[in-house]
Amino acid sequence: MMPCYQLPMSQFRRFGLALMLPVALLGTFAFPNQLQTATAQTSKDNRPLTIRADVQEYDAKNQVITARGNVQMLYPSRQLQATSAQAQYFSKERRIDFSGNVYILQQGGNSIRAEKVTYLIDEGRFVALPQSNRQVESIYMIEESDNAATPAPSVPQTPPLKPSN
Repeated sequence: MMPCYQLPMSQFRRFGLALMLPVALLGTFAFPNQLQTATAQTSKDNRPLTIRADVQEYDAKNQVITARGNVQMLYPSRQLQATSAQAQYFSKERRIDFSGNVYILQQGGNSIRAEKVTYLIDEGRFVALPQSNRQVESIYMIEESDNAATPAPSVPQTPPLKPSN
């Protein structure tokens, strides 16, 4: 057997890969229940968007973070909290796509419950889609004005229809 310093470079690389592969796989499978956390900077003021999930991937070419399993998002500068089965943060488009039992809560009590929700960050707009044969549920907290204590002006009554002969 040759000493390792005399091995051809291709064999040395294969040997290194053979050692690294089990270590990488062990790291992937040994801690599957640990929550992975990613923090994305989402504005010029560098306010964080924190995403926690069982598994996360980052596509550097397209600048997309994909989080799967028990996803929890916290976005304090937009006063948002969200949970879902999966979320994708598209940093170029400044968009977050949630899917799978999505629940989004805004400070003040407004909320959305749906199967899929797209949040357009710059517009501050949500687009929600339900599961088939279901509906999207939204709850909005509406502040009553002082005028609500006074009775509303009466609405004119529509006269009953007369039967035609």
